[in-house]
Amino acid sequence: MYWLSERTPALSTETSRRTKEETAAAVRVIGEDGPLEEMEALVLETLDDDKAEDVVAIDLRGKSSVTDIMIIASGRSSRHVSAIATHLIDTLKETGRVKTRIEGLQTCDWVLIDAGDIVIHLFRPEVRTFYNLEKMWSVDPETPASAADPAV
Repeated sequence: MYWLSERTPALSTETSRRTKEETAAAVRVIGEDGPLEEMEALVLETLDDDKAEDVVAIDLRGKSSVTDIMIIASGRSSRHVSAIATHLIDTLKETGRVKTRIEGLQTCDWVLIDAGDIVIHLFRPEVRTFYNLEKMWSVDPETPASAADPAV
C-alpha cells in the first residue's frame, strides 16, 4: 500500500480504487503545489489501478527545464489508453491539478498529459515501440576522454 503521508493511506484496503474520502484526504495532503514524490506516487498508483503496462518513471530533474518527472506507460488498445487517460485526468483534477493539459485524447494512440512537474505519456504498444522515448531520455554511458578526443 502506498502512503501519501503518515496519516493518509493512498488506497482503501477493501477496494483497489481510491474512495472519495481518500481522494479528499489526498487533496488536503498534496494540495496544488504538493511534494513531487507524492504526486508521482499518486500517478503511479492510478496507472497501476487501471492495469497500465510497462510503466517507466524517468527522473529529469537537472536534465530538462520542461518537467521534473516523465512517466511512460502503455495500454493494450486505444480504448484501454482512453480509459487510463480519463481516470488519470479525473484523479489529477480531484487533487487540484485543474490546469492539466492533454493532447491526443481523440485518437488515443499517444496521449500526453502535462501536469506541470510531471508529464505522462500513454501509448498503444506499437506506437510506443516506434517513438521509443525511453531510449531518447536515457543517460548514455560516458565515453572516455581518449576515445572522444582523436588528438590524444
